[in-house]
Amino acid sequence: MPAPEPREPLDLLFRDLRTSPEGLGEREAARRRTVYGPNALVRREGRHWPHELARQFTHPLALLLACAATLAAVSRAPNLTGAILAVIGLNALLAFAQERQAERAVEALAGFLPDEATVVREGRRRSVPATELVPGDVLVVEEGDRVSADARLLSGGVEVDLSALTGESAPVFRSAESTDGSGPLLDAPDLLFSGAACTGGTAVAVVTATGMHTELGRIAALSQRTRREESPLEQQVKRVARLIAVIAVGVGLAFLPMGLAAGLSLTASVAFAIGLLVANVPEGLLPTITLALASGVRDLARRGAVVKRLSAVETLGSTTTICTDKTGTLTENRMRVTQVWTPGTGAIGAPVPDDEALTLADAAALCTTADPAAGHGDPTELALLDLATRLGTDRTPHRRDRERRALFRFDPRLKLMTTADSRDGTVVLHTKGAPEEVLTHATRLLDHGSERPIVPADRAEVVHTVSGLAARGLRVLAVASRALAPGQPPPARREDAEHDLCLIGLVAMSDPPRPEVPDAIRRAHRAGVTVHVVTGDNGLTAAAVAEQVGIGHRGMRIVTGTELDAMGDDRLDALLSRGEEVIFARASPEAKLRIADALRAEGHTVAMTGDGVNDAPALRRADIGVAMGRSGTEVAREAATMVLTDDNFATIIAAVEEGRRTYDNIRKFIVYIFTHAVPEVVPFLVFALAGGAVPLPLTVMQILAIDLGTDTLPALALGRERAEPGLMDRPPRPRSERVIRPGMLARAWGFLGLISAALVMGGFFLTLGRAGWHPGDPTGPGTALHLAYQQATTVAWLGIVACQVGTAFAARTDRAPLRAVGVFGNRQLLGGIGFSLAFAAAVVYLPVLQRMFGTAALSPTQLLTVAPFPFLVWGSDELRRAVVRRRTPSPSPVARPAPVARPAPVPGSALPGPRHPLPTLLARHGWNAHRLAHALGVGEHAAAEIVAHARRISAEHGRRPP
Repeated sequence: MPAPEPREPLDLLFRDLRTSPEGLGEREAARRRTVYGPNALVRREGRHWPHELARQFTHPLALLLACAATLAAVSRAPNLTGAILAVIGLNALLAFAQERQAERAVEALAGFLPDEATVVREGRRRSVPATELVPGDVLVVEEGDRVSADARLLSGGVEVDLSALTGESAPVFRSAESTDGSGPLLDAPDLLFSGAACTGGTAVAVVTATGMHTELGRIAALSQRTRREESPLEQQVKRVARLIAVIAVGVGLAFLPMGLAAGLSLTASVAFAIGLLVANVPEGLLPTITLALASGVRDLARRGAVVKRLSAVETLGSTTTICTDKTGTLTENRMRVTQVWTPGTGAIGAPVPDDEALTLADAAALCTTADPAAGHGDPTELALLDLATRLGTDRTPHRRDRERRALFRFDPRLKLMTTADSRDGTVVLHTKGAPEEVLTHATRLLDHGSERPIVPADRAEVVHTVSGLAARGLRVLAVASRALAPGQPPPARREDAEHDLCLIGLVAMSDPPRPEVPDAIRRAHRAGVTVHVVTGDNGLTAAAVAEQVGIGHRGMRIVTGTELDAMGDDRLDALLSRGEEVIFARASPEAKLRIADALRAEGHTVAMTGDGVNDAPALRRADIGVAMGRSGTEVAREAATMVLTDDNFATIIAAVEEGRRTYDNIRKFIVYIFTHAVPEVVPFLVFALAGGAVPLPLTVMQILAIDLGTDTLPALALGRERAEPGLMDRPPRPRSERVIRPGMLARAWGFLGLISAALVMGGFFLTLGRAGWHPGDPTGPGTALHLAYQQATTVAWLGIVACQVGTAFAARTDRAPLRAVGVFGNRQLLGGIGFSLAFAAAVVYLPVLQRMFGTAALSPTQLLTVAPFPFLVWGSDELRRAVVRRRTPSPSPVARPAPVARPAPVPGSALPGPRHPLPTLLARHGWNAHRLAHALGVGEHAAAEIVAHARRISAEHGRRPP
């Protein structure tokens, strides 16, 4: 059965749902459960985990490691074979577990559905499991309930918190009497949605959709259809693995004919080809990358960011654009009164405990129903109660409720709320609401403790004050009162209460920005990161918050959800390519996905923040999904790649810095690891080209002792290297930039590697020459030169270890001198080098290891041969970096363009300035000329020009003028 249109007339809706206000019968409800299924969020069939686990073992680098394990087995090194296989298994299991974790996002959505629901069936109220609700059920919603299904109101009115679905920070009022068939479905004033929380009131509604057919279910479906793509590092590691495989296999195959041509036997040629393969396969690369990323994860966790996928640490470093929510991310997610105005002072100011402010705060607190101690209530009313507490009034919720005689709840059509309260035997009416509506119902104002009639100049001053406060993004309420005659009972009707009011003053409140956000935004801009605001809130408030925290330094555009929906992809791409920072207001889940896709298509690496259910699909699609750990929903946390445990936007920028540092460090130990391939390969080439006249300077076992012994800990320590100066003053690297650049290979193979190879071969020949060796002399077992040959191979092997020490210090910086990061600034590296030297000493001097690796004890003179190697390698690279710094200037900080001028004020409007185009924004959000003229106090002609100007802006953004 197709779902009915929930906004159609009630009689048609009852007909299409085949129900009535008395509800369904039990038998009919049971039949519909069979047809529609349970009212629950279901997930598509999960992936088969054996296949997914097996896929982890086909990663190119995992295959390369398997090849290395095979070669180690051929080389009769079972311990090394087992170690490499353990590394393969550990990495595969870790990657598999991380991918499976994201699959729980849809399961977390189910947490938004309650266990029980109250329904009317066959005319009687009863409680049923929420999973048994079906379309056509009549649902009862009361304060404290969570809505169980999408429904159309039949009677009553409720305030509901839709922040999890829309991102709107303030609760909204839904009433059966409010019907409007236009606009987005989530904005319909007479509809309720599954997962929303009722914060006040009571209503009866008819269920129109359940399960996966609800708005919550639609978001769940989006989350399931959104697949995570490989991160830049994951793609780069595969490229590196292919490059290494081609080089290793190519060199090994090329050696076979070279060895045969040089006079070697087929068996010797094959054996040494295997040695070349082992020399070219960096067995420690994958575990080193994994552990470096894991180290970054631990560092981020200590700073308040929990990263759920290791590769995300690197992706953070390449972030070019952050799409951030407003509520709870840029702001504190709590309303607070920041400004008050009273007729007596005639000036806007911060709340201070003078007589007029105390009267205003007391009246505002009386006109509330919230209870902070109980943990519920409208954020606006909680802010008013907080104001009363701050100013020192004795108006508590308990005393307020005890003195209350009547209550007229907030009506969104009238934009007013009124209470009747007892004071010294007299009933006093207190009213709060939209300033223009309170002003319409007011005839007097309170001036220095006494009431006087309102004159036109007073009304103009109030309108001007309201406009100025609203232009700053503040929510403004007016508060008024009227005392009844002694003994007069409270009015029975609302219209009898809300007239002839006395205006007490204005209160302006906002959801204040987090104090650390402006500095974080400045750091982001300095690092070349663009910050867009994508929020379900209205554009006026979002623009004010963005301006306060510094977003928009290149210019700022505001695009409403309706405009974005009508905007073609080409216009969206053009908008995002201008370099301005954009505020996307009233953004839907599909819109957030579209924005992320558009930015990624432009080559951006996108970090998307969010905390609500509606953010889950976009969090999964973005390169980095960032959820709030405290205020965020479990759905958002499960869908995200990173969770901020402190809800601190500044932690995102700290994570970007950590990602850049980690990526730089990965490049550092890649240079370190790749450098030693040259001194490991050159001895084999010399042996082959000499046709055996030069004995083999290294053995396969000695190469493995380097790659999995002395190489690993210094490489891991380079992954902990501190950041070079200016890390956050350079622009983000392009998304397409490879992790291995030609300059890195030139430095590793063509400079550091060649120097190391020359030193190693020099030490080898020097040791043999001192023993009287000449080319072609036999050095095998039983010959006079055999001990000298073993010592020469030991010098060559130890020379590589010594060159590793120099390379480790050289690789610590890319451009800067070593003193910039501190010669002894990396204690882990010093420890790793200490372990390498201790391991080398054991290989050289312990008899059992001498037999295993073919080494011999060295004399002090022979040790002195390799002692200068670290200083020669490091010193050569230090001189090279000095030449590079002189020839090329250091990367300058990202230029900060001058702010783009704001649109000029609309002609004829004296209210907004160029920085606060309030009337234009209101018109773009649907205000017509008459409403603008009434609310803002401008002429009809000026209001018409404002609306025309808003239409031109909407047309420019791709929206057809209304």
